[in-house]
Amino acid sequence: MSMKQLRIPGPTPCPDKVLQAMSRQMVNHRGVEFARTIENTTAKLKQVFQTANDVLLLTGSGTGGMEAAIVNTLSPGDKVLAVTIGVFGDRFANIARQFGAEVTPLSFEWGRPADPDAVRSALNADPGIKAVLVTHNETSTGVTNDLAAISAVVKEFDKLLLVDAISSLSSIDLPVDDWHCDVVVSGSQKGWMVPPGLAMVSVSPEAWKAHAAARMPRFYWDFTRAKKFLEKKQTPWTPAVSLVFALDVALDMMLEEGLASIIERHARVGRAAREGAKGLGLSLFADEKYASNTVTAISAANGLDAKKLVRTLREEHKVELSGGQQSLEGKIFRIGHLGWVTEKDIAEVISALEITLPRLGFVPAGLR
Repeated sequence: MSMKQLRIPGPTPCPDKVLQAMSRQMVNHRGVEFARTIENTTAKLKQVFQTANDVLLLTGSGTGGMEAAIVNTLSPGDKVLAVTIGVFGDRFANIARQFGAEVTPLSFEWGRPADPDAVRSALNADPGIKAVLVTHNETSTGVTNDLAAISAVVKEFDKLLLVDAISSLSSIDLPVDDWHCDVVVSGSQKGWMVPPGLAMVSVSPEAWKAHAAARMPRFYWDFTRAKKFLEKKQTPWTPAVSLVFALDVALDMMLEEGLASIIERHARVGRAAREGAKGLGLSLFADEKYASNTVTAISAANGLDAKKLVRTLREEHKVELSGGQQSLEGKIFRIGHLGWVTEKDIAEVISALEITLPRLGFVPAGLR
């Protein structure tokens, strides 16, 4: 049973053209044809990243890209400030910890964004901090951090800024160079409209300097190897060839639509999801001022069984939503709306909710 509406925060639906590109016959990944594809894809990625820095294409999930950001720029014992507003912020901190960084967590209540002033205080309190980890868009809570403001604070102190932009870049504005981000990680299965399996990372000159001194163990994720091979229009290891074909086509579609238009479309779609949910008497989980345009988190209040809701929508309407993660399990449900998505898709989700909610005994707060 294929879903009529796959509306989770990723993997996201792929356009037919992208899927067709994946059915191409294999080519020599060290040959001329694939070299051209890598060259073109990398150039187009830089446009979406809004960067003149190096952009490297890695074969792995977004979490692989997060690990790459850590191990390529830090040494065991380095002090790191981990700004976290949810599950994925915590994951970034845990990766750094696993490789021996001394992590100071700066955690905010789930559903709220990070406060740049608190970041400033934390950096003031410990001049030895070398790098700051931040999630641009936290899919577990449906919140987008004010990365421009956080970056301004981080750069006041001249620290390295490592950004998880897995669910934002390609859908939400992130001018990498203007915001002085040192390593920015994204993943193919989100707004890029490509199946899972590719991580893209941008690396600033400051990040390369840090890399030269970094002593955490790395082999598969080594940026030096990736850059050396990219100069020959290759990757150090066998890449996911089919996914690169797919990304090449997806990037053409994106650049044809235009980055400003894509960002505006996600803003419209995000607004439609929030207004639609509120119109049904549901309450948003995230602070609306910082609500994400790629995923909407909705509270399962007033006796609503979130798990049953997600199951009913899947079985009866072929609409696939996500539940909550970790401490939010059963407390929220989430609508993903990133990548290949329009207001019409959201209207279908809202009408399925409209039919399903009363049947599950949900009474809007105002009607009790």
